[in-house]
Amino acid sequence: MNIGRYILTIILAVMMMQVQAQQMKLALLVYGGGGDWYANPTALKNLASYCNQQLKTKLATQEAQVEVGSPDLFNYPFVHMTGHGRWTLNDAEAQNLRKYLEAGGFLHIDDNYGLDPYVRPALKKVFPELSLVEIPFSHPIYHTAFDFNNGLPKIHEHDKKPPKGYGLIYKGKLVCFYSNETDLGDGWEDPEVHRESPQKHIEALQMGANLVQYAFNGVTP
Repeated sequence: MNIGRYILTIILAVMMMQVQAQQMKLALLVYGGGGDWYANPTALKNLASYCNQQLKTKLATQEAQVEVGSPDLFNYPFVHMTGHGRWTLNDAEAQNLRKYLEAGGFLHIDDNYGLDPYVRPALKKVFPELSLVEIPFSHPIYHTAFDFNNGLPKIHEHDKKPPKGYGLIYKGKLVCFYSNETDLGDGWEDPEVHRESPQKHIEALQMGANLVQYAFNGVTP
């Protein structure tokens, strides 16, 4: 077993033993470059609540906020990133994010419109040898808890383009999932924020639950 992955496994085991004292949290990635990493402030709260209801997890509804270069990144098996604008990584941040993903962590990037031009260059800095690939609809990410036989649901309309799910595959495992032209995070937010239909709200939460279950890889907090 990779040493980094072993360390993350031990961390998860310790966190599970301490769950009664401190609930596991979904994490929001804090990043540099000027993008609004803090967009969709009610999204992860609602996703955690939905996972607790549907997956029987025991997630805290207050998310953690973790900087991309922080060692605390390794405390969270699921890290979510969103925003409308710029994202840049320095060398230390890129190295830290790579180590986290190599060790078994999972990053979900959700383009909230305007982030796309910065996602690919940043990920190339993290994994120069890898490229984002479109994830086939048969992949488990679309079927862990709820079936999405046609891939990502379309939640919020911008450019009348179909939703796309891309990923980084490291040693056969999907370590980063990038949702584009859908705005899952908008669908996770309180319904009155973006006025999505109840159906879109549920579809977004179901896809989010798939992401969380995949990231936890069978580890139930």
